This record gives sequence, structure tokens and C-alpha cells, in this order.
Amino acid sequence: MAVTATAVAAMSLAVSPAAATPTTSTAQTPAPGGTCTAADLGTRHPYIKTTEVSPTITHFKGWYVTEGTTGNQTVSTSTQTTISVSVGLNGNVEGSFAVETLGKVGASLGLNVKVDYSSTSTESNAVTWNFNQPGYYGVYKGTKKVTGTYGSLNCNRVQQGDGSWALKWIEGPGSGSFTTYTTLEEGAVRCQDKVPAGSIMTKAQELLDCGSAAAKAEHPAGAVAPTAKQKRDRLVQRPALTSSTFAEQPKATGRSARAALNCESGAYKIAVPGQPLSWGAPLLAADGVRLRPSSIFSAHLDNWRLCNVTEHNGVLEASLWNWGNGGCATIAAENAATERAVLQTAPCTEDDLQRFSIYRDVPGSSKIGVQNKYTGSMMGHDRYADGEFIRQYSSGRQDGTGTYTLIGV
Repeated sequence: MAVTATAVAAMSLAVSPAAATPTTSTAQTPAPGGTCTAADLGTRHPYIKTTEVSPTITHFKGWYVTEGTTGNQTVSTSTQTTISVSVGLNGNVEGSFAVETLGKVGASLGLNVKVDYSSTSTESNAVTWNFNQPGYYGVYKGTKKVTGTYGSLNCNRVQQGDGSWALKWIEGPGSGSFTTYTTLEEGAVRCQDKVPAGSIMTKAQELLDCGSAAAKAEHPAGAVAPTAKQKRDRLVQRPALTSSTFAEQPKATGRSARAALNCESGAYKIAVPGQPLSWGAPLLAADGVRLRPSSIFSAHLDNWRLCNVTEHNGVLEASLWNWGNGGCATIAAENAATERAVLQTAPCTEDDLQRFSIYRDVPGSSKIGVQNKYTGSMMGHDRYADGEFIRQYSSGRQDGTGTYTLIGV
């Protein structure tokens, strides 16, 4: 195959126990340029790039209190703005990577943010409040809307200034944006009330449209019809879609024609380090890639070739073609957003669901981590056993079981 000598030499597949990295996962919080171990090759973590916090009114009602109608009242408000929790291109929170992303958002800001999929439109709109003075009130529910962007950290080998190699956390594919919010607050505010600048109460006071004739007029006790400004400001947003990919990756092309792959002549086993089981492709299209023992009856189903290999910032990208069934490793399109979806094989096409990033240990070790380009998820298995499926995990397997060895055969 026409692959550069640099890329081939960079594979460094021969195992040298003296150079192999420890397999114990690092307990430190991952940070760009931080140290990682071989056990982290099959994992990834988010880091927060930017954040923005903005007070937002989700439910609102203009309410007039007259003499004799003060005291506790229950007001049914109207939805003003809908906010849904989402992480990634178009999705709700599914998988450990999305949950970890929002957890880091809350920790970085010192806020208690929502880390599960929920929408302010599903919250009860009733507000019970003790009105102790007559006047024109804005009865509200509000929250702090938190938005921003995140990046993805992967463990890979990096050459040091002195020529030596070390495993470091690098920025891998899988950046995106997030939206979440804090717990809803509720209350009532008047035009003449002094409120903290930039607070949720201030946003509610702005909605009162205090300068309008409607705000200055006297009304019967109870609900006040919204002003023209309040109608304009009522921007009801659609909640996030209920499916997602875990990272903003390039879209799959969906081509059905068989791609002409440029593959290495050599083949490899993708094996569990120090164990006999390795990735075995299925004979039946509906089955998945499983851990299997190698034998004379394996019919090359345990042999894989790297095809259309590229390298960027020390990370290999390749299609994984199976010698035994002639298919390429893939995550089925309908399962792309599913945590623990099974790795399968399918006719080879030019599709990002069939492209994988390969993160490598330092030269002399054949340990690798494997990441699907489209979903951003890492490959791993639940337990070491004959017949166990290879699956995708949005953050990888944190116990190190997502680290494999790439052994030439």
C-alpha cells in the first residue's frame, strides 16, 4: 500500500517489555499535556473550553394585587423560555462522557447544574407567593442558563524535546457545545423594588415593562394581560432532540458503494494484553465483533488490516478491514448515539462510522486505544470472556479494559 515510511515506522509494533508502560490508570484529573498511562489509551475525558452564565426567565405572569387581596396566592404562570439540557451536536445527555462534561461545568463554576436530560417546559408553572403589599407584580420562575464549549482529551504518545517518548493527554477529536441550567428559582417582583444587578429578579423586572401604560394603570386584582413588549420577548424555544452523537463529528456519508481501500499488506490481531483472546469478526452480518481465541479454525476472522491510513499529530486514523469476512469494522448508523452499541462489520464504504483513531503507547510497546471517528466513543468490552462483544463507550472503559495490543501476524 502507498503509505509513508514515517507512518509505517511510527507503528512500532514489536513488544519490548522493558519499554512497556505501566497498565495502571492514572488517578489524576486529566488536563492537556498531563501524564497518562497505557491503561488510559482506551479512554477519553472532556475539558471545558468556554462557559457563559446568563439569568433566564422560564415562566412569567403579570399580576395585580389590590388592597384586601394581599396574602398567599397561587399564580399560574405562562412559559416564557424553554431550556433543555444537551451535550454535543444535537443531543440530550446519554453516556458517561456527557455526564462528566456537565459535572466539570458545575465544578468549574461552583454551580449545581442539571446533569440529566430535562426541560424547563416540563416544570410546574404554579407559583405560590405571599403578597404583603398591593401593586403590580411580575410573578416568575427563572434559572441561570449555562452554555459553553468543551474539548476531548485522549491519551497518546508524544515525543519529548530530548527525543524520548512519554504518554500525554492530547486534544483529540470530539469538541462540541453544551447547554444546561441551575435549579429553578421562583418569586415576585415589583417595578419599584431594588434588586441585584444581573440577577434573575432583574430579568423578571425587565419583563414587567415598567414604563408602559399597562404597568402604571390600575387593574382588577389578578392576572394582567401581557403588554406588547412582553409578547415580543416571549421566545419559546424548542427542546433539544432526544437522540445525539457524543461529539460534533463530521457526518457519515451514507454511501453504499464498496470503497476501494488502500490497505497494508500485513495483518494484525487486536488482542487483550497478555491474554489469548482477540477481536474476531462475525460470519453473519447481524452478529458483532467478539473476543475469540485464535486457532487454525479462525479462518482469518481474527486478522485485521489497516487501510487508508493517515496520521495527524501523532494519531493514526484507519479503516479496519477484516481478512476473514471482507468487511470493515463499523458502528451501525441507527446505533451511533447508543452507549454500549456493539461493533459490527459491514461492506466497506467511505463512511466516518468505519473510520477509527488509534492511540499508541510509547515505541517498544504495542498497546493501543481505538476510537470511532463519527461517534467519538472508545472501543472496549464489559468482561474478559470468550464470545464477549466489543462495544463503544462514550468515555471508554475506565478500568483499562479498553486498552488492546496490535500484534503483527
